[in-house]
Amino acid sequence: MKTGRIIRSLAGYYDLMLEDGTVERTRARGQFRKNGQKPLVGDWADFESENGEGLIWALHERENSLVRPPMANVDLAIVVTSVVEPAFSQNLLDRQLVALEAEKVHPVLYFSKLDLLSEEERATFKAKVSLYEAIGYPVIFAGDDLQTAFSPLLKDRVVVAMGQTGAGKSTLLNQLAPELQLAVGEVSQALSRGKHTTRQVSLIPVPEYETLIADTPGFSSYEVFDFPVEQLGDYFPEIRQVAVNCRFRTCSHLNEPGCAVKEAVELGSISAERYNSYELFYQIIKGKRPVYQKTSSKWKQDRLN
Repeated sequence: MKTGRIIRSLAGYYDLMLEDGTVERTRARGQFRKNGQKPLVGDWADFESENGEGLIWALHERENSLVRPPMANVDLAIVVTSVVEPAFSQNLLDRQLVALEAEKVHPVLYFSKLDLLSEEERATFKAKVSLYEAIGYPVIFAGDDLQTAFSPLLKDRVVVAMGQTGAGKSTLLNQLAPELQLAVGEVSQALSRGKHTTRQVSLIPVPEYETLIADTPGFSSYEVFDFPVEQLGDYFPEIRQVAVNCRFRTCSHLNEPGCAVKEAVELGSISAERYNSYELFYQIIKGKRPVYQKTSSKWKQDRLN
């Protein structure tokens, strides 16, 4: 029996990387499907191989797993967010952060396409998203010294780049590690021979950082809240920190008296925009019909004024 990490899935096959760096192609036992279990890229798996044919027998316990992108055992997520084209949406960014917090995946925020803004617009935008730095999230902007900013974060990690379609994930990764330019192309050609290619995820070794990096398919929406509504506040770090001072331990931070979170919003120590995201997500999880924020439209209008 051998053990390896799944680095690629393609048309029912799984490529596993062993400790020595070799890669073997396998299939999964039919028992996985019967049990409603599916191997994910990032999984550690036990398998047997004979005459070039491998079979996965067991998956190791996962540290975490993401639905979008479908990956397991992720250490770090680079949340690539475009300032324009596609337009910035704080609502979408907060959705991704909540999903990552729920799975204990460390996020790094990277804002792309600042070169499409005027100097004044760039300053306005950086001030707008400074609240994320205040919360404690690492924030990096296009135009920063990327090697210096990312090097200490990526070393010896399993990293995923995620974000909207067209946000610039592949461009960023190719800037960080130019050798990925060829690697990503090779993977794309291989995947194009299979079905549902836009849903594929591959982990690519980057020796420079001693890491595995995944470039993932983009998305246009992100609606993943697979946890009880009572846990939502735990996935907003600034709310989690203040909530211990609420009068009621089961405070929903909506209408209860003595709510420390609502007080912090009024005082400005918790941003109203982030609280609005919390309130909206709470409604979604409870099954109420949400009224969506118009963050991206407002930003677009602000630029036109």
